[in-house]
Parts: sequence; structure tokens; C-alpha cells
Amino acid sequence: MPAAIPVIILFGPTASGKTALLDELFIRWKVCPGEVISADSMQVYRGMDIGTAKPSPEARARIPHHLIDIRNPDEQFNAGEFVRLAREACLGAWARGSLPVVSGGTGFYLKNLVLGLPEAPPSAPAVRAALKEELARRGAAALTEELAAHDPVSAGRIHPNDSYRLLRALEVFRASGRPLSSYSQTGGDGGNFRFLILGLTRSREDLYRRIDERCAAMFRAGLPAEVERLFAAGYTPLDPGLRAIGYREFFIEEENGLWRLSRDLAGVEALAARNSRRYAKRQITFFASIPGLKWIEAGGPPEETAGAVQRELAAFLQT
Repeated sequence: MPAAIPVIILFGPTASGKTALLDELFIRWKVCPGEVISADSMQVYRGMDIGTAKPSPEARARIPHHLIDIRNPDEQFNAGEFVRLAREACLGAWARGSLPVVSGGTGFYLKNLVLGLPEAPPSAPAVRAALKEELARRGAAALTEELAAHDPVSAGRIHPNDSYRLLRALEVFRASGRPLSSYSQTGGDGGNFRFLILGLTRSREDLYRRIDERCAAMFRAGLPAEVERLFAAGYTPLDPGLRAIGYREFFIEEENGLWRLSRDLAGVEALAARNSRRYAKRQITFFASIPGLKWIEAGGPPEETAGAVQRELAAFLQT
């Protein structure tokens, strides 16, 4: 059997310093050739550059990146697609002589890559169609309450605006009589891989300060204009991409069901920063459940963080 391909999983909540760390390791220190596979559920969307903190063209020229700008904002992208494409990208990077580094903050994607996808029943179109009609008639809050009664684990994982995952969880329960969360993880890593799983950690105060600073920088860099362009192109929070934090906060739904953009930019910025802080807390809690995780302190000088990662990497590659 061929030797397992080594893959680094580098998790960090928003604004934790992943991009700077990768530059430190692969550009300044040149520890080895590397390619980055993005594990960010929103960086897959084209035209959403500022609000997703997408790596700059210069950063992507320094280190090859994958799974960025591969969908339009109205297209779904789920964990199954991520796992399939991430595995393909890891195999391709290794074949080119580069170390695959799967880096991002979508812990659900990373967990499924490491442990395998949950075994669940196939789609039930009739059930899904009925649920879509109920969503339009009863609203997301009523369906979320129903899901919580039957599958509180899944309900706790799903954002109130994530209608796709809400309907999928209810579809599974109604079609199978079993909660989605009861289905086991299967399939292992789906390939001959071995993983070094690292998470960047900072004090809560430091992380929240960086999140607030990043949010302010996004507004200075032109996030309101980016949202206006997307809205002018016909995208709204009904589309998967525009549900992202940093975008959804701009939108106000009128009584007639139409959308408009808020002109209270200070209020939008404050709300986006608050939601980002809350999301970061959920990210850390979820990722901590992945077995084999090693936390790396990222609050000191960049070279110290890079040194800690380099030592873990050297030991990993020698095994």
C-alpha cells in the first residue's frame, strides 16, 4: 500500500492570522513547497472578496490557492462538495511536489474531511418541495422550532438564515424518522491521507480586537460598494453567498418581500463585527471537538507562531 499523503489542517477563526502564518512558513522560511486548499465556505463565491477576507491576488501568486472563486453567489456549496474537491486538490498538490495545507475557519468542512461525511438518506424531492412551501408560508422560525423538537443537535448547529441546511435536516427527519444528527460518520478520510491538525488560538480579548479592526478595515476597503455591486447584479440574502456575515447585515426586507440596502453604515459595521465575534466563539467550540487537535498560541510575534508550527510539522513529516 502506498505511503499516506501528509496533509496539514490549519484551523483558525476569523482574524486569527492564518494568512500571515502561511506566508511566514512557506515564503519567508521556505520550510517546503506548499499549496493552500481553502476551507472557507464563503470564499468559494465569486465577487465576494472584501467581506470574506479573501487572500489578495498577490498572496495567491506567492502560494497557490484552491477552492476560491469556484461558485456564483446564488449556487449552493456544501460539505460533500468540499470534501470531494479538497481531496482532489490535496492529491494534485502532492503530485506536484507540494505539501497540501487545508486552511480555513469552516470547522464543519474540516471535520468532515478528517472523519468522513455523515451517512444520511438520499434526497426526497417530494418532502423537500413540501418543506419549501411551508418555509414560505410559516417562516424559518416555525420550522426551526419543529426541528429543535425532533433534532436539537442539528438545530443548534444551523444558523437561522441557513434555510438550505434547515430544510435538509427536516427533510431527513420526515423521510427517515431519524434525526440527521443520529447518522454516523463514515468513510474515514476517503483516501490515503494522514493529518496534522493544528488550531490557532488567541486570548478572547485579542481575537475580538482583531475582528473589530478587520471589520473596520473591510469598510474602509470598500465593502459597502462591493455589496451594492452584488445587489445590483440581482443577489439577495435568499442566495447562499449573501447569507454570509458581513453581507447579510446590509439588507433590510420590506413588507412586500423586496430587499433594500441599509444606509446606516456605522450600524451595519457594528452589527457585522458583533456577529463575527459570536461566530468566532462558535467556530472555536466546534473545532475543539475534532480528535487529534493541537492548539498553537498565535498571540505572540509571528516568528514564534511559525516556529511552533514548524516544529510540529517537522515531527509530523518524520513519522
